[in-house]
Amino acid sequence: MADDKDDDLGLGRSKMPKIAKVKNKLPAPVQITAEQLLREAKERELELVQPPPKQKISDQDELRDYQMRKRKKFEDNIRKNRSLIATWLAYASWEESQHNLRNARSVYERALDVDHRNRVIWLRYAEMEMKNRQINSARNVWDRAVAILPRADQLWFKYVYMEEKLGNIAGCRQVFERWMEWQPGEQAWMSYINFEIRCKELDRARYIYERFVNVHPSTRNWIKYAKFEEKNGYVDSARSIFERAGVYFGVEHIDETLFIAFAKFEEAQKEHERARAIYKKALELLPRDNAQEVVRLHTIHEKRFGDHAAIDNVISSKRRYKYEEAVQENKYDYDSWYQYIRLMESEGLEKAEQTKELYERAIANIPPSQEKQHWRRYIYLWINYALFAELDLGDVSMTREIYRQCLNIIPHKRFTFAKIWIMFAEFEIRHRDVGAARRILGHAIGMCPKDKLFRDYIALEQQLVQFDRCRKLYEKFLEFSPENCRTWIDFATMEDYLDDIPRARAVFELAISQPVLDMPEVLWKAYIDFELKQENYNGALALHRRLLERTQHVQVWLSYAKTQMSTDSEDGIQKTREVFREANRQMKGCENKEERKQLLEAWKNFEHEYGTGKTKADVDRLQPTTVIRRRKCENDSGAELWEEFTDYMFPDDDAAKPNLKLLAIAKSWKVSNAAQSSTLDEEVKSENSDEDSDNESSLDVNKSKIQNKKEQSSSSSESSVASEDKNARIKHFGKDQSGSSDEEGTQAQKSKHNSESDSDSENGADHRRKKARRPSSESSDSEGGKKSSESSDSSESEDESDDDEKRKNAGSSDSDSKHSNRRHQMKRPRSDSEDEVNAHKTKVKAKRI
Repeated sequence: MADDKDDDLGLGRSKMPKIAKVKNKLPAPVQITAEQLLREAKERELELVQPPPKQKISDQDELRDYQMRKRKKFEDNIRKNRSLIATWLAYASWEESQHNLRNARSVYERALDVDHRNRVIWLRYAEMEMKNRQINSARNVWDRAVAILPRADQLWFKYVYMEEKLGNIAGCRQVFERWMEWQPGEQAWMSYINFEIRCKELDRARYIYERFVNVHPSTRNWIKYAKFEEKNGYVDSARSIFERAGVYFGVEHIDETLFIAFAKFEEAQKEHERARAIYKKALELLPRDNAQEVVRLHTIHEKRFGDHAAIDNVISSKRRYKYEEAVQENKYDYDSWYQYIRLMESEGLEKAEQTKELYERAIANIPPSQEKQHWRRYIYLWINYALFAELDLGDVSMTREIYRQCLNIIPHKRFTFAKIWIMFAEFEIRHRDVGAARRILGHAIGMCPKDKLFRDYIALEQQLVQFDRCRKLYEKFLEFSPENCRTWIDFATMEDYLDDIPRARAVFELAISQPVLDMPEVLWKAYIDFELKQENYNGALALHRRLLERTQHVQVWLSYAKTQMSTDSEDGIQKTREVFREANRQMKGCENKEERKQLLEAWKNFEHEYGTGKTKADVDRLQPTTVIRRRKCENDSGAELWEEFTDYMFPDDDAAKPNLKLLAIAKSWKVSNAAQSSTLDEEVKSENSDEDSDNESSLDVNKSKIQNKKEQSSSSSESSVASEDKNARIKHFGKDQSGSSDEEGTQAQKSKHNSESDSDSENGADHRRKKARRPSSESSDSEGGKKSSESSDSSESEDESDDDEKRKNAGSSDSDSKHSNRRHQMKRPRSDSEDEVNAHKTKVKAKRI
């Protein structure tokens, strides 16, 4: 109480002010993105709301209660947001679903009070009345809607559609007239016209078209009006409409589409003269850029209905205009000049002067650069000009002057065109002036020598049978280009043609002695073929040997062998074989193994055709083995990759021998292992069959053996016999058939030493076991023989490697035999052990059970 009193008097303790906490504005250590939040919401299905349960209404009270709740909900929503039209529409639709049209109309009217310019409300309102067959109410709604929104075409379309569906043609026409007073768009007018056409009122449709083209005076609408008249058979009316349209637009605003439609109309009426006149009028009035389609259709029209002169005139004028624009745009466009000139030439000699002027205009455009690639197309203008003057005009002096002017323009110090010189010389020859042709070609060779000039000059002299001049020209040619093998061959061929064999051979010798040649293989081949043609086989073989001193290419060796075989001598086959053998020796260390493989293939084919069995086997032994290897390489981006390539391993290569031996040993081991496993399976099967027949007898025999062993355990000879028995068993699988006979002897000694009172059944069983073992030893011996023969065949040339391989094979066969012997001993029941007797007893009991 005292504190309260003090507080009232203002003497109490003052309150401490609150300390504002400083917010930590640093970013959180774990950042959460919006995407993560959405993903978690999706995973936890936080946004999914279960649908409300369906309510079943069973009586009127529940229905009224449900309607009251829904109306209250809609009213609350409208009260919250009165301007949301979707709520009003949903409210009205619900009232309609409850078949309460009065409340639905009330809702629509209230919505129109909120927004009376919303056409969606009017559409839904009228559709509700139409759906419930309230036609008058729907008309009232449409009338109010189009009065408030006269520019809403959708309301008008719906209104006229309803009237037409109801069959109220007069009312529909009245609605259209009310609509047309507002001058709507083209679609509205076309709808009105189509309505009258459906009603088969063509006069009314024509009247509407007249109003339509005045309201929307476009070329497209005039064409529609004319097509309407044409479709209904009023041709004169359609023609007058086209003419009125041309007058209406005048010259300034005319469009090419109107001319095209008018011309097509006349074509359809087979008035081709009228159509031609329309096209010509269009070309006169319209600018060229805006009349491309007119030109195209005019051309098509003339091709279909015009004569040849008219067609050519139309096409040439069109193309002439096109080429003229192209050359004016770029005067160095020589392709356009070519096409333009070709067009003028196709019109004949009537326009020869114009063609000549066009040539002069074209050749005046000299390329600005001194690069030959820019002159190539230009030079053909001069060539075509000269041919035109000579062939079409027949003016020789003009043609000669054209050639001279062309040669004066070309910068011969930088480049030249041999074609111009040769054509000029041929022109002089055609006019029987050989001296002038020789002067032209000689001047060309002296000013700018080229291979083509020499060859054509030589060909000219050969045609004139002036071979001395040809020899001089060849000498000049070879002084100019001594590395050209083709020239040497042609020179020697000419001497051969003249039957001057020593001179031809001298030319060939001089050619192959040149230090630099562009195609030496072609030259050597031609020389060898020349010697073979002269049947000088020794000379051809000598040439091959000389060529092999320079190169060791496989094709040279093959050609050498082929030539040696074609000598028709008695020992030709043997000499050819020696050539192949020498080639194989020389190519033994070459890097390109494909060439050596090709050589061995050729040698193999030769031996299979001419050789014996031994030579065939020798060559087959030299054939390589294909191996797939991998190597590193780089792609275009510089990254390292591994690629596979085919390599060849030759048996006589020192580097390949260890790999080949390893492959041979692996192959032989695989074969022997498979044979031994099959033999072991057969042996086990035979022992199992013996065991089934002799179980009881073997038990008795084993018991007697155990008793005998116990009686003779004091004697020292028992250990020696056992050791001999073990050695005999080991040798049984490792040796050949002699070993098997020794084993039989040791087994006989053992049986005699152990017990002389063994029964006949035991001897029979031992005999069957030995007989079953013999095929395995024989098969192993035969396999060993096969291995040794294969290893001796693969390494016949080297004795030391053969010895090593034999020792390896022997060691592997011994180890395999020991291994199989151990396995056999494990499978076969021992007769000298008490444990084995117990095992057999157990086995027999198990079988009986």
